[in-house]
Amino acid sequence: MFQLQGKSALITGASRGIGEAAALSLAKYGVAVVLAARSTKDIERIAAHIRELGGEAAAISCDVSRYDDVEAAVRLCADSFKGIDILVNNAGLIDPISRLESSDPDAWGKVIDVNVKGVYHGIRAAAPLMLEKGSGTIINISSGAATGALEGWSHYCASKAAVLSLTKCGDKEFGDKGITVLGLSPGTVATEMQVQIKASGINPVSQLDPSVHIPAEWVGEAIAWLSTDAGNAFKGTDCSLRDEGVREAVGLI
Repeated sequence: MFQLQGKSALITGASRGIGEAAALSLAKYGVAVVLAARSTKDIERIAAHIRELGGEAAAISCDVSRYDDVEAAVRLCADSFKGIDILVNNAGLIDPISRLESSDPDAWGKVIDVNVKGVYHGIRAAAPLMLEKGSGTIINISSGAATGALEGWSHYCASKAAVLSLTKCGDKEFGDKGITVLGLSPGTVATEMQVQIKASGINPVSQLDPSVHIPAEWVGEAIAWLSTDAGNAFKGTDCSLRDEGVREAVGLI
């Protein structure tokens, strides 16, 4: 059991996949959660399920590319649950996958708006409250694409490299003020994103057998683990869930 009782968290992109798993794991350990996503139907269902299990949860429509939306989600967490202790910047896009010369500039830019600006908006909105309290954890969902190049993924690789840089900058500015800023690189996860990757047929990742992808629940548990003092070991960098030592510490093996 991870000792998180009484804390509060905001999770973006919480309607499915990693975001949903993070909300369920954190709630299981006593964290009051705010689920944020563009569509409210699924997050309201998940929040209701958490409340049925005895947890505390709220849902809010949020487009992370819009700062006002993210600020409103942070405010809901602070007002409903007396502050914000944990921020999980999970919302992210990879579609449409395309080579650079045939990519759509508007679609390419939309991925940057969500994957990069969305993370910045989360940090910008939550950091003042965490600084005032003198504590907090910010977990940015990263990827091996942050340090590697893959055909058809220029938007995704560039965005995750930027997220890693934001993680480093966040630690540089807040690390000595009680706030832990880190990234989590989960590897390939059995989510809708993998369906999109498979359908693209571009680069070796699209050729992977679905059986090699880890369940989103593993990532949810890793996020809960990193929200404890265990996260201090990864300040300013990415924690890789491919690492067997990390999986063992989380309790996955």
